[in-house]
Amino acid sequence: MTLRGHAGLLLAGLFLMTACAAPGASPTARPASPTVAPSPTVAATATPNDHLARIHAAGKIVAFTDPAYPPQSSLNDQTGDYEGFDIDVTHEIANRMGIDTVEFTTPDFDEMQAGSWAGRYDMSVGSVTITETRKAALDFTQVYYFTPAQLATHPDSGITTVEGFAGKKICVGEGTTYFDWLEGTLTLPPEAGEVSDPPEGATSVPLKTDTDCAEAWKSGRREFEGWLSAQPTVQQTVDADFPVAFVGDPVFFEPLAVAFDKSVEDNDRLVSEVDRIIGEMHVDGTLTELSEKWYEGLDLTKQE
Repeated sequence: MTLRGHAGLLLAGLFLMTACAAPGASPTARPASPTVAPSPTVAATATPNDHLARIHAAGKIVAFTDPAYPPQSSLNDQTGDYEGFDIDVTHEIANRMGIDTVEFTTPDFDEMQAGSWAGRYDMSVGSVTITETRKAALDFTQVYYFTPAQLATHPDSGITTVEGFAGKKICVGEGTTYFDWLEGTLTLPPEAGEVSDPPEGATSVPLKTDTDCAEAWKSGRREFEGWLSAQPTVQQTVDADFPVAFVGDPVFFEPLAVAFDKSVEDNDRLVSEVDRIIGEMHVDGTLTELSEKWYEGLDLTKQE
């Protein structure tokens, strides 16, 4: 998971889915964007046998999301709706495709990133980092935003530097780039920029999702000294008075894109259309606006 040269600003100012849905999918719908009309040609030119045409025939997109990954995505217990940056981006993509309904489904991130979704969902606008390993199972659009990978600790640990995690246990979400980084298997594309080396001898403690790490500390568990996650996610726990403290600068930056199941052989027009929409949203400022909305005024859509 799954947030590049603006690390200094972040540290200073932030502290910042096919025609069938999986069981438990949550249907939501939003009105079309008032500023950008849906593409008038997509449905008209769709052929009967490809994925894009099936989405239009169904009148909905089924999208993967993580229900516990704020501010990117989370389930609002009071309203029963999903909300967050990734949720808004998904709805905007649907609007511009001329699709009124989005259903969100929540399998494990590890399952999503492995591909072979068996038609259970159409896409993931779920902060998926582009890696060389994931390209074997997933197709990607261009990057829609970047996030810094941030180390954190429990305030009582006494750890104040990244080097202080040498030989320590660090909690991460299962199947994430954070796990790969600690295991020495992370392969990011050039646009990710420089990647720091993990602390010598540090080992990973994978939990189901990133925020489970902070929840463990809050409940009094101390079987790991560190936590690695997206910087905005770490900041959310700090703001919510969890016992979490930032340690050092971000250790790498993640280029995040919309992902599709590579095993679907007729995905080409769908991937191309969503990629076009992401480019359009960059140019017209929509992605910047949504980033500033969810990340305390910060524009994470550019690597600066």
